[in-house]
Amino acid sequence: MAVPLSYSWRNLLTRRATTALTAGGMALVVFVFAATLMLAEGLRRTLVATGSPDNVVVLRKSSETEVQSSLERSAASVAATRPEIAQDASGALDAAREVVVLFVMPKRTGSSSNVVIRGTERASLGLRPQVRLAQGRLPRPGSTEIMVGESVREKFAGVALGQSLSFGQRSWTVVGVFDAGSTGFASEIWGDAEQLMQAFRRNAYSVVVARLREPGLFESYRAAVEGDPRLQAEVRPERKYYEDQSKALSKFLKVLGVSLTAIFSIGAMLGAMITMFSAVAGRVGEIGALRALGFGRRAILLAFLAEAALLGGLGGAVGLFFAAFLSFLSFSTTNFQTFAELAFRFTLTGEIAAWSMGFALFMGLAGGVLPALRAARMNIVEALRSG
Repeated sequence: MAVPLSYSWRNLLTRRATTALTAGGMALVVFVFAATLMLAEGLRRTLVATGSPDNVVVLRKSSETEVQSSLERSAASVAATRPEIAQDASGALDAAREVVVLFVMPKRTGSSSNVVIRGTERASLGLRPQVRLAQGRLPRPGSTEIMVGESVREKFAGVALGQSLSFGQRSWTVVGVFDAGSTGFASEIWGDAEQLMQAFRRNAYSVVVARLREPGLFESYRAAVEGDPRLQAEVRPERKYYEDQSKALSKFLKVLGVSLTAIFSIGAMLGAMITMFSAVAGRVGEIGALRALGFGRRAILLAFLAEAALLGGLGGAVGLFFAAFLSFLSFSTTNFQTFAELAFRFTLTGEIAAWSMGFALFMGLAGGVLPALRAARMNIVEALRSG
């Protein structure tokens, strides 16, 4: 015969103060745990969304990022004119040779950070359907005009429409602001590739981005490009390229978060254990009465474990509730791969919610198992006499 769950719930309500304090401690731990996972997931989604499933990127062999890559002009031209590449509406090949450089810029907060400056060609915008002009106009080809991502406009100083920036020993005028949604492009500045190469005295491109006529041509395109010894290049799907970039920072955030959570959870579990031991000590006579009514040791054990689980679940629900509000906040940090500023949002998923609630229940049960065993092992006569 099992003790009704309502019995455990009523006992928690009877001790409102200790229940609130213990659940509050668990809620704090769950909040930190969920926030860390949300941060890592937001980073991953931002970089994955940056890549298009239809595009491929060509980088210098063994290069991890566009910043590290260097493709000679001739090699980039060969990779950008392969027959596997699709054509746009005007009949031109849907491929762009781009140059990527880093530039240190002052932030509105007074600090400074690296920003990705991407030199683009005519096809670049069409290859990135996530990017659209939000304010102003597009830079004119061959000019020292630039457009900035929404995140750059919000976080950095001196990038409003009409203002000028100085880098590469030239003055660049901001003529447009583009909206790139929740992608990494929102943290970039775009300008003309040839002008940027001249300004930074570069004779090589960083990357070739292309859209193939059909996905089935990827292996053919990769074999042709990587098999040409003149190019010294490798080909990757664009989405996988950006997903790989997220792994290092995402792993770091998860390890940091789990480490902090593990430390905090020890205190939360001790708090739950003290609360449950106190509950057992205050209900000795009640436990004896339950045993006398025919409830076995197992029923008593399960009743107190259920009480501990309810305590953990309450803390988990509160912590997750407040963590959900982080979804409205944006966060920026340095991308470990490119060492440039990257803005992204906390992202809550069903999987993160499930892990958070599971962790809360684990803390509750871990803190309640010893008190529950003590309650279950009580002698009926001694319990009734003590009560």
